[in-house]
Amino acid sequence: MSVKVRFAPSPTGRLHVGNVRTALANWLFAKGQGGKFVLRIDDTDLERSTKDFEDGIETDLKWLGLEWDERYNQSQRFPIYQAAAERLKAMGRLYPAYETQEELDRRRKVQLSRGQPPIYDRAALKLTKEEREKLEAEGRRPHWRFRLDGRRVKWDDLVRGPSEVDTASMSDPVLIREDGLFLYTLPSVVDDVDMDITHVIRGEDHVTNTGAQIEIFQALGAREPGFAHMPLLVGADGEALSKRLGSLSISEMREQGFEPLAITSHLAKIGTSDNLEIGTSMPELGAGFSFSKMGRAPARYDTADLERLNAQALHAMDYAAAKPRLAALDADLGEAFWHSARANLGKFADVVLWAKVVRGPITPAVEDQAFLDQAAELLPETIDAGAWGAWAEAVKAKTGAKGKGLFMPLRKAITGEDHGPDMASLLPLIGREKILGRLKGQAA
Repeated sequence: MSVKVRFAPSPTGRLHVGNVRTALANWLFAKGQGGKFVLRIDDTDLERSTKDFEDGIETDLKWLGLEWDERYNQSQRFPIYQAAAERLKAMGRLYPAYETQEELDRRRKVQLSRGQPPIYDRAALKLTKEEREKLEAEGRRPHWRFRLDGRRVKWDDLVRGPSEVDTASMSDPVLIREDGLFLYTLPSVVDDVDMDITHVIRGEDHVTNTGAQIEIFQALGAREPGFAHMPLLVGADGEALSKRLGSLSISEMREQGFEPLAITSHLAKIGTSDNLEIGTSMPELGAGFSFSKMGRAPARYDTADLERLNAQALHAMDYAAAKPRLAALDADLGEAFWHSARANLGKFADVVLWAKVVRGPITPAVEDQAFLDQAAELLPETIDAGAWGAWAEAVKAKTGAKGKGLFMPLRKAITGEDHGPDMASLLPLIGREKILGRLKGQAA
């Protein structure tokens, strides 16, 4: 069986890390097995869905490397859903219910006060034809509920193992609203059948829904796909991670300077037995992905881990990949510069600082001018890869300074910073004239 999965976001907001983790798990599972990844835009809510959010979803997925093999808009498939609904109506599995939300709320309160589970009592099934006609004459429009079998629905979950849901403990789900619009469940099932989806991969908050959906698959005469329900994300403090937290939207993370491979490596490996390290590529992440590695505890999302992986991604980036981005920042000072600077980058844009240090002018940080004057006298005529080591030894012998007391004043005078790239690689890039000027306290 060829694997085929889908990601079905609603274009009613920006993609956040929770969405992307679901998309990523689907993509990695499919690509790791030579399968297909489908992007299915769930825009059945015509009032809230926007083209801007839809375009944003595509932009974010492409930026992350989650390219799709097939793409659909559910808003263009309403006739297919209507045909399935008519089949279910003819079978007696989809029935009209006329209660208002206020009436349903009152019933739930009564049930709870009696110690009963607050599930729909199927009162609509007892209505006669005349009673339904009377309600419609009064202006009532029905919503349509799927009549559950009320049995234990079982499946072998790829994450949770043997799983089951008792649909007798659930309300018959509403599939069509009073205004005729389809809710998520029916279009999702119909599309999964029509598109030959083999596996549905999502968060464990959908486990209960799976029982009802399997019954709908079976009512339509289709074989249900496999299911994988992943533990949800929590923050570093163990609290639930809010979907609406703007700082975790992919568009803002891109603006903040996070690398796509850092984001995908982070989301692919948290909550698994894999070491939390940067991946080499998306195909490599796919080849190593397995639900058997995924634990049952919530996956802990810590921005500090993401920042560490982001730095790893930059430290491993070759010059060919960095070159166009360096040029865009006016910071392309050649391959030797990139190799010198990259090990000190947390975000790519940090490279601008080190380009300025190399090019100048900078204001040197001078603490002991007498010490720097002595060092200037000993500065080698030729500044090459070995100049720093030889110069430091000469200054040490002359002044008696050593360790931090030797290296820090020189670094701060030459770079204006108290940390940074290896000085042995920086000196040849800066050049003797600027080094000498900075040692004398001049902006150079």
